[in-house]
Amino acid sequence: MGTEFPSYAALYAAGIHNHTQAGISGSSKQGADSIVVSGGYQDDQDFGNEIIYTGHGGRDSAGRHVDDQKLERGNLALVVNEIEGLPLRVIRGADQTNPFAPAEGYRYDGLFRVDSHWCDVGKAGFKVWRYRLLKIGDESPTQEDHTPGAPYEGDNAQTHRLTTSVQRIVRDTKQAKMLKWYYRHTCQVCGIRIAVAGAHYIEAAHIRPLGKPHDGPDTTDNIICLCPNHHIMFDLGAFSISDDYALIGIEGKLSVRDGHKINSEHLAYHRERFLSRFESRG
Repeated sequence: MGTEFPSYAALYAAGIHNHTQAGISGSSKQGADSIVVSGGYQDDQDFGNEIIYTGHGGRDSAGRHVDDQKLERGNLALVVNEIEGLPLRVIRGADQTNPFAPAEGYRYDGLFRVDSHWCDVGKAGFKVWRYRLLKIGDESPTQEDHTPGAPYEGDNAQTHRLTTSVQRIVRDTKQAKMLKWYYRHTCQVCGIRIAVAGAHYIEAAHIRPLGKPHDGPDTTDNIICLCPNHHIMFDLGAFSISDDYALIGIEGKLSVRDGHKINSEHLAYHRERFLSRFESRG
């Protein structure tokens, strides 16, 4: 980490980045092994140990954004990294607007994990795929943590493969526990109630994610109760929810009890995150 390279060709020769031009190295089946952050996309945001990375595609030969990005090739590879928990190398290229970039050339800045992905409308007015990347194995942020209530937590137990660290928002468990009790620990999608030793298990899913860049609130109008399967499917965009609670992407309707008011703006935000997937489904 910290090794500098004069060019893409030097990165390729060293086996750090296996492309001589593309910003994402990898495949849609096996995941990405490395990315280059060099200011090529105006929607990128670099906070040091956290990067909001823009996928590839949609630009012309002059580098202007002229079309929507598609969830394919390198963009899909990053989704595989998120689902499978695969780390990837991050290389930063010279960028005068980025205080974390090298003055010239390229620098290998360590391993990151893909925390989440979503679809957004970029500054140029076209759809882009965005990814939240978090640094692995470095608990000290390179600048003051810009996400209130999001401490860097300790490393997981070491395994025979690698040591990773988990970063997550500290949730207001009082809100989540209250809603779980109100639904009697039952999934609002499938109605399942998982019995465990002496209790029942359900998960509190935030419709609009907490923390930057989403800034969702930890309030009951932004929380639904889901079983682990539907929680994962919801977070990864396998389905969304319409304003009348009909499910989009899978059959069914969200069960909502009297007194639980869900904010339609949060539902719309989730739909927009995965806009390209739901357009053809109504």
